[in-house]
Amino acid sequence: MNKYLERVYNGLIKENPTFVLMLGMCPTLAVTTSAMNALGMGLSTTVVLIFSNLLISLFRKAIPNGVRMPAYIVIVASLVTIVEFIMKAYTPALAKQLGVYIPLIVVNCIILGRAESYASKNPPVLSILDGVGMGLGFTFGLTCIGIVREILGAGQLFGFQILSLKWYTPINIFVMAPGAFLVLAFLVALMSIVRQKMEAKGKPLAEPAGCISGDCAGCSMSATCSEKEKKAADAEEKSE
Repeated sequence: MNKYLERVYNGLIKENPTFVLMLGMCPTLAVTTSAMNALGMGLSTTVVLIFSNLLISLFRKAIPNGVRMPAYIVIVASLVTIVEFIMKAYTPALAKQLGVYIPLIVVNCIILGRAESYASKNPPVLSILDGVGMGLGFTFGLTCIGIVREILGAGQLFGFQILSLKWYTPINIFVMAPGAFLVLAFLVALMSIVRQKMEAKGKPLAEPAGCISGDCAGCSMSATCSEKEKKAADAEEKSE
C-alpha cells in the first residue's frame, strides 16, 4: 500500500479515533442520539481536521516550539468559527441540535493530537490525507453509534420511522447516556476482534508513539528535550 492511501486507511481502521484510540469521547457520547447528529458532527470535525492539518503543515517551520500549542489553537479556533457560521447559515436545525459541541471542536484532542504528532512533522499532502483518514474514521465511528442508538431507541434511521410502533417498543435507555456507553463498548469490542484478525494475518498495527508512550522520537520537542538533558548532564559533571 502506498504512503498516501495508508494515511486514509490508518485513520479508518488501524488507528480509528473512536474505536481504537478512544479520543473525542465527549461528542461521541453526547451527540450520537441520532445518526444525522452523529454524521453532522463527524463531517464538521473532518473539515476542521483537514484544513488545520494543511495550515499547520504549511507553517510548521515558521511556528516556534515555545508557542506551537497556542498557535495550533488559534488556527483550529478560526476554522471552527467558519464552520459554525456556515452550519448556522445552511443547516440551522442541525446546528441547533449540536449546540455547544460545535465550538468545542476547538479542544477536540483528535485535532490537536494530529497537529502535534503528524501535521507538524510532515508535508502538506500527507497531512491532508491524514486529516481525511482520521476525520472519516471519526465520522464512521460516530455514525455507527448514532445508527444503533437511533434504531433501538426510537425505531428510526436518519429521522425516518423504519420500525413500526405497532409492534416495536423503543428502548429508551439507548437514547440516554447509559445507552451510549453500552453501544460504544459493543462496537469497540467488535473493532478489537477485527484488529486481532488483521494481526493474525500478518498485518501488525501501528504502536502508539510520542510523549504519551515515552517515545521521544515521536515528539516535536525531542530536539529541545535532548539539549536540556545534555545541559543537565554537563552541569552535573561540573558539580562533581
